[in-house]
Amino acid sequence: MSLSPLSHLVDTLEQGVVLDVVIEDLQFRAYVVISAPDINLVADFVPKEQFEQDGDVHVTAISHPAESRSQIEDIAFNMNPGDAAVFLCGNAQAYEQTLEALGQPGPDHMN
Repeated sequence: MSLSPLSHLVDTLEQGVVLDVVIEDLQFRAYVVISAPDINLVADFVPKEQFEQDGDVHVTAISHPAESRSQIEDIAFNMNPGDAAVFLCGNAQAYEQTLEALGQPGPDHMN
């Protein structure tokens, strides 16, 4: 599966961003944050309405920037339309790489 996601910014969070993402026929809401890999923190930035909707909420931790693309591919493979994905990025580099892999230009895309 080759990723070429399109995304647009929906909202900014204290520790990250909310994106609407399209990968081929799949559309989903993505929460990309810099966070410890702790599933209990998800409720801090995902609104309860997201959990009350029909779709599932998928959570993955990204510790290293090199994992971003494969983690996105893995999570997208298991998603259905209307689902949401939470990417808990362990550091700023993993966060930036994940945003880039989701179709957002990074701050250093001009280099």
